[in-house]
Amino acid sequence: MPTVAAPPSKSFSHRAVIAAGLARGTSRLTGLLDSHDISRTRDCLHAMGADFHPQSDGSCIVSGVAGRPHGGDLEAGEPVLLDVGESGTTCRLLVAVAAAGRGVFEIRGEGRMHDRPIGELVRALFPLGIEALYLAKSGCPPLTVITRGLSGGETAISLEESSQYLSGLLLAAPLAAAPLTVNVSGKKTVSWPYVAITLSTLADFGVPFAVETFDGAAWKKADWRALTDVVPGATRFVMRPAAYIPREHAVEGDWSSASYFLAAGAVGRAPVTVTGLRPDSLQGDRAILDILAAMGARIDVSPEGVTVLPGVLAGCDLDMGRCPDLVPTVAVAACFASGETTIRNVAHLRLKESDRIEAVAENCTQAGAIVTTLPDGLRIRPRPLRTDQRVEFSAFGDHRLAMSAALFELAGIDVVLDNPGCVAKSFPTFWEKWATIEK
Repeated sequence: MPTVAAPPSKSFSHRAVIAAGLARGTSRLTGLLDSHDISRTRDCLHAMGADFHPQSDGSCIVSGVAGRPHGGDLEAGEPVLLDVGESGTTCRLLVAVAAAGRGVFEIRGEGRMHDRPIGELVRALFPLGIEALYLAKSGCPPLTVITRGLSGGETAISLEESSQYLSGLLLAAPLAAAPLTVNVSGKKTVSWPYVAITLSTLADFGVPFAVETFDGAAWKKADWRALTDVVPGATRFVMRPAAYIPREHAVEGDWSSASYFLAAGAVGRAPVTVTGLRPDSLQGDRAILDILAAMGARIDVSPEGVTVLPGVLAGCDLDMGRCPDLVPTVAVAACFASGETTIRNVAHLRLKESDRIEAVAENCTQAGAIVTTLPDGLRIRPRPLRTDQRVEFSAFGDHRLAMSAALFELAGIDVVLDNPGCVAKSFPTFWEKWATIEK
């Protein structure tokens, strides 16, 4: 039975690097993900004054900026360049962090990054005293941020496009000059578990905060770990100036990256065990177990790891707004099922490294399924897959599309990808580990 060690969590790694980079003193991070996206976050923080010293044991010693990200000279107008590459997480978290610093910052990237929106976050930062100038397309990078720090006070942010806007504000808020209240606006929220990961990181690095909900008469403090439904207009975050406290911090395994191997256990010939995952994790993509079980796979969770065993899969109706990164994995698994699968509440996937709704639909169609795209998702009707054939798939420059397409090998398809190397964005050793799966 193949056993695969889950790589470190990309979401936790981003946030740990930022918290350590902002701390007043020296932290030691263990289990940090080594990927292109994390390198972008680390390099941007280094440009703002933090120092990173990788150790021979795989850990990293981080000397923080003591709450003062350094930008270019305000008088000269020469910016510090923050090159986020193709990492949307780096961009959205660090635009807010840079705004909490001092000086001039220029944030730019590559690929689709200059078409991915940042305007909602910039609008939320304007009341806090920053200036911003878009250098090409309005509402998207590249942009220049001019700041003397965040003033504190009150602002509002919508989570309809991305929860990362709120996470960026929460990471930056302790650096503000005065208490800051962040209200959730808009009509709906997506990807709430990623905000919980941000709050967990703040708590781990000693930053105080309060989450409050409105019961119709008054605001009341809520247990953020128990929150599952964040209601716009009735949820707010109360922050006060505080220092990030340096510490030793271990990064847990990544449920998103593990999902391809867990799905392989469901659709393939043999069970697959993944080690290094926390069953009680705050990661929303832990939902892959519930989804695979609902489709008919057998699940075993033990101290040795999480094992998924093959089963007769059936289609499901799935709201995946809390776990959108699983959509490519689940869509491919649905091609192996009997009956129709509908994936809903993921309209924001059109704003990722690719238009993930259209891209997933194209790859599943290439494999033989009938796919209908919806305004907020997909409908997948399985047909016999193109077994024993060479099929060319596109990764669309998107790591999650590349890794999910690999699952079609378990149907006997000779999978040919145009850009297999794009997995380095989040999981550089993916193909090496995938080779251990029984085809």
